[in-house]
Amino acid sequence: MEYVSTATGTTTREVVTTPLGRRRSDLLTKLPAQGALAWVRDGEGLVGWGEAARLEVTGPGALDRAERWFAQWCADTRVDDPVGLPGSGPVLFGSVAFDPERGTSVFVVPAVVLGRRDGQTWVTTAGDHGDDDHEVTEFPAQAADASIGRLTYADGALDAVTWCGVVSEAVRRIGAGDLGKVVLARDVLVTADHPLDPRRLLLRLAARFPSCWTFAVEGLIGATPELLLRRTGDQVGSRVLAGTAARSSDPAADTALGAGLAGSAKDHAEHRYAIDSLAASLRPFCTDLDVPSRPAVLTLPNVRHLATDVRGTLAPDAPGLLGLLAAVHPTAAVGGTPRAAALDLIREIEGMDRGRYAGPVGWVDARGDGEFGLALRCAQLTGGAGGAEARLFAGCGIVGDSDPMAELAETQAKLAAVQAALQD
Repeated sequence: MEYVSTATGTTTREVVTTPLGRRRSDLLTKLPAQGALAWVRDGEGLVGWGEAARLEVTGPGALDRAERWFAQWCADTRVDDPVGLPGSGPVLFGSVAFDPERGTSVFVVPAVVLGRRDGQTWVTTAGDHGDDDHEVTEFPAQAADASIGRLTYADGALDAVTWCGVVSEAVRRIGAGDLGKVVLARDVLVTADHPLDPRRLLLRLAARFPSCWTFAVEGLIGATPELLLRRTGDQVGSRVLAGTAARSSDPAADTALGAGLAGSAKDHAEHRYAIDSLAASLRPFCTDLDVPSRPAVLTLPNVRHLATDVRGTLAPDAPGLLGLLAAVHPTAAVGGTPRAAALDLIREIEGMDRGRYAGPVGWVDARGDGEFGLALRCAQLTGGAGGAEARLFAGCGIVGDSDPMAELAETQAKLAAVQAALQD
């Protein structure tokens, strides 16, 4: 296991949260161009910048190691937090590799966090930084409409025809009884004429998908509709998505597509795998767990999903949020079932390194409250500062009666979420 940690200052650290009343402005416009950290939904959430501390971990146990590291960091820190809401005081942003055995997970304690919850706004500063590091910048919302020029797309690890062949092989393995479901992903590369400003992409995603969680950690930027785990005190929740249908610009056709999803045996079977996976992993840590018997249909601008909101009460001896994430990730919604067989098949046939795509992304505070989603509908900005390149991802749940061409179309519908935000 590789373990890299940095922290600023050699004396006792101090974290100070200052209430700003009910002041309201767009959190995402306050971010600098470099090092943007974000978790925002419907105008509330957290944004951060700068680094008071940083941890990178490769190999099994990344989340457990990060939980111990952050707990020790907080224990060595003097905290002044009159706000006392989830997300105030010390906060750790994290982006976890989908496959910790192969990828690097990144955790950052920002030097500055600007937060809003239930209409209340605050700013938190951490570490030994000058006033310039704490200054709130302003990125005009209208700058999100600035042109980035022509976009050029290219195949990622696999072209579309080859990827369809991979789906066919997965269907064959499922038919042979090797496993029940596997999630297969593909990537697409995009190059713009001008640099890709992360704030532009964040603002456009948040405007198009206000009910999703818009996130940014270490250049991975997206708007996920799927909440892996939320913890507030002893309450835990999750929004599980599996089963997807495209949208249509024709109202009658769109209504028919929604009805088709609601009645699809294939999509309901795929969804059941995801729900059962999450519930089985979470139930040992709960005194009670409410799992609805049937999913609802979640409608987004580009697709519809089958969705189930799971809620529970944690047992007194339950692990912290990062420990809970380690227990549930990857669920069948992004891996498959049985988990080990699905992960082995992904490593064998998917043909790419997912990096932090489809891994947990979000935040946790010193009290253990926090929210982590799955890094879906996202782009990994590449090329360093001023880069004009990005890698886009999308995946599909494959079951016994999956059709490769239909699954390819589903990835294209999902990729459209970020493509639309990139385009002028």
